[in-house]
Amino acid sequence: MKKIGFIPLRQNSKGIIGKNKRKMVGRPLFTWVLGEAIHSSLDVVYVYTDDDTIINFIEKEYHYTNKIKVLKRSGASATDTASTESAMIEFAEKLSYNFDVFCLLQATSPFTKAIDIDNCLSKIAEGKDSALTVVNTHRFVWNEDGTAVNYNPKERPRRQDFKGLLIENGAVYVCTKDVLLNQKNRLGNTIGIVKMPEESLHEVDTEQDWIVVENLLIERQRRAKRSEKITHLVLDVDGVFTNGTIAYTKDGEHTKNFDMRDGMGLEILRQFGVEVMVMTSEQSQLVAKRMEKLKIPQVYLAVKDKYTLLQTLAASQNFSLNNVAYVGDDVNDMANICSVGWSLAPNNAMPEIKQLADVVLSKNSGAGAIREACEFIINYNKRF
Repeated sequence: MKKIGFIPLRQNSKGIIGKNKRKMVGRPLFTWVLGEAIHSSLDVVYVYTDDDTIINFIEKEYHYTNKIKVLKRSGASATDTASTESAMIEFAEKLSYNFDVFCLLQATSPFTKAIDIDNCLSKIAEGKDSALTVVNTHRFVWNEDGTAVNYNPKERPRRQDFKGLLIENGAVYVCTKDVLLNQKNRLGNTIGIVKMPEESLHEVDTEQDWIVVENLLIERQRRAKRSEKITHLVLDVDGVFTNGTIAYTKDGEHTKNFDMRDGMGLEILRQFGVEVMVMTSEQSQLVAKRMEKLKIPQVYLAVKDKYTLLQTLAASQNFSLNNVAYVGDDVNDMANICSVGWSLAPNNAMPEIKQLADVVLSKNSGAGAIREACEFIINYNKRF
């Protein structure tokens, strides 16, 4: 049974300009659901967009997986007035309906997890022809004529005694090929219900939504982390290994300065069995050469979605994010800073990173911050 994911993205949005590409907790908004789709039981995930910059981003970023594909969306299906169903049908016709199960994922619902996708897919396996995600809300609902919809105002129930209402959160919709082909709709006749946390009722349509959702995402990531033995240290480069500045020569070449004491700290740390990884958004041969000198085999250059890559490495190498210490300094490190067992920031990191980090180091980047982080890890691991 071929199960495909479908993430429709439009280049133009009126509520929040360029919202799909805008950084939510340091990551482009659409990558929150895309990253979870990678780790779900979907066989392949298509991003369907009219935005060439997103197409280029995906083609470059997710080279480590063959699960993600991107297709160009027509202008007609990407207008303000075009329905999501019209994009679904246009896309399905391009694929000649070569799938058994179709899963619509909304980028404006960043709370979606792989388990939510899989729970919807399981409803199809159980015999339903479609499924959707909902939130069980305990709000009291009223009609405009002053009558209550879901409770008796004369006998106001306590929250623990009130079943509430199930409301679509617009996150995940799954249907069989037959439903989409014959009914031209995301939902069929026998519909399975999958509940998601109440926070997922928030979608990102306005600037106010953005603020609320971003803060809720940060708290969700931080609540889920647990401090366990540190087996892996993951390091950013610019602003961690270096002071964040670059010197250019008249010929356009540039140089970076590295602290030798950091290198010794990493050598000592590896003697205690801690694996060291480097993850940077820059494509730099200088960095590659320095890491080769330091004998760090796992060096990942030009990474824009660091969180999804770290999740993928954890799954393939059988470690937990709770076993990771991460050192970063800027917003593109934010999702990892919020999610790993221990997050550390150099003393000269950006204020928003220092606010979220578990440990703010006394040393600046490029001036002993990594050495201090290594000493912290060695001392911390002594309790295990």
